[in-house]
Amino acid sequence: MKKFLAVFAFACLLPSGMAAAADAALPEITLTINGHKLTAEVAATDNSRTTGLMFRRMLPENWGMLFVFQDTSVLNFWMKNTYLPLSIAFLDEAGVIINIADMKPLTTDPHPSTRPARYALEMNQGWFAKRGIKAGARVEGLDKAPAAQ
Repeated sequence: MKKFLAVFAFACLLPSGMAAAADAALPEITLTINGHKLTAEVAATDNSRTTGLMFRRMLPENWGMLFVFQDTSVLNFWMKNTYLPLSIAFLDEAGVIINIADMKPLTTDPHPSTRPARYALEMNQGWFAKRGIKAGARVEGLDKAPAAQ
């Protein structure tokens, strides 16, 4: 809960111009889930994790954002200043999907992992369901992600 409140408070103070600049140069990696390839921008710093996909108006097909955390804990995400409907998969340290949630744009409704997670992967809403990807699937390629800072 402390992590949720800290991220929420920081997001409220973040001007929209800073958000656009913060995500401009994120590293990208290729991930694979059940044979489905995707490109993920990696949010591995406090600033990039806080900004996430805020203020974006579109996300290409097979494109998402991977959030990398230093510690494994219950994670909470919401959609403040996020215009895109997204689905989020929470992953454990081994890259196994714990749970997937659909998130409504421009809300502060919390979307928690159902148990401690190390990663979160946001995709266009319905991306996982359309491909039959469910809890228990393993995400490959996480070893290429930058370490959390």
